[in-house]
Amino acid sequence: MHVTVYEMEVKPRMDQNFDIQSYMTKGVERIVADAIKATIKNPRESAFMLRFAAASRAASKKRAELEKNGEHIPPFLIASITSKCNLHCAGCYSRCNHATVDAEPVAQLTSDEWLRIFTEADDLGISFILLAGGEPMLRRDIIEAAGKRQNILFPIFTNGTFLDDKYLTLFDQSRNLIPIMSIEGNREVTDARRGKGVYDRLISNMDAFQKRGLIFGASVTVATENLKEVSSDSFIETLASRGCKAVIFAEFVPVTEESKELAPGDEEREYLANEIARLREQYPEMVFVSFPGDEKSSGGCLAAGRGFFHINSHGGAEPCPFSPFSDVNIRDKGLKEAMNSPLFTSLRSGDLLSDDHKGGCVLYEKREQVEALLR
Repeated sequence: MHVTVYEMEVKPRMDQNFDIQSYMTKGVERIVADAIKATIKNPRESAFMLRFAAASRAASKKRAELEKNGEHIPPFLIASITSKCNLHCAGCYSRCNHATVDAEPVAQLTSDEWLRIFTEADDLGISFILLAGGEPMLRRDIIEAAGKRQNILFPIFTNGTFLDDKYLTLFDQSRNLIPIMSIEGNREVTDARRGKGVYDRLISNMDAFQKRGLIFGASVTVATENLKEVSSDSFIETLASRGCKAVIFAEFVPVTEESKELAPGDEEREYLANEIARLREQYPEMVFVSFPGDEKSSGGCLAAGRGFFHINSHGGAEPCPFSPFSDVNIRDKGLKEAMNSPLFTSLRSGDLLSDDHKGGCVLYEKREQVEALLR
């Protein structure tokens, strides 16, 4: 079995018989069940996860009812809440796309605007909103707003360099906020990509979370050069021993010609799938997720509102972070209208999401075709 982001059985490529709503609902149920299992020894986390499981079931019913009326609502949303970042990680797709910058952002969505989005998402039955950036922990106001929407789980994809006692207190009070810290393997590999001293800072953060009994996860960019290291028992044990409850393996997406050789191919994906299956058996108290995984198992790419879509820091609704094209701004339209924009509709009704590609991200590889849809 190839384990995808939704950890589901293998499905055929996109066709008329593929039920995306059922597929996504089962995927959400699997993730929630794994999260409950991962927190069973932590009473406060387990109690929250049980409440969230009930909220997630209610959200699934909302989406199913809307689906009957011809309105498809994905359970996932990705929100890049700032374009600013303090690090210059090697190969960062966001900087190459100029979506991440050093300068102080101008005219980005306010915390009140994001809270409106989170509230609408809750009303529609969206269960997970991934907070990204830039560096999302630079926007404490927005993360505090997210903590108010307890029916939604907010994984926060962070470089981990802005963690402080105030954040630890917030995460203790709002258990729906789950930091996912980026780490590339051992100290040498992590510091080579992210900067000297970052690895030690991340380990210190993990120890602080464990001391307070707070749940956290790790995000690993998987490339050909670190594939075996990040799926090894020694690396996973380093995380597990410090209380890490989730490991998200994200395939490296090449943004330059020189970096193409770092992108995992079919052989590397098969290796990772087998390792994840093994790790799930060996570490039942942890959740292991692969993204994007084998898109064939989900009937094609899940972007553009099939399974998720992306809102950038200025409100633009985009197919995904790797496909930074937009024809509608969330400031002017609601989530339902944004999901039915001409660009998203064209992508979902066409063949592009299920096209063959070399790996990583079909929409990034075929970005010229996506951009052409805006003309």
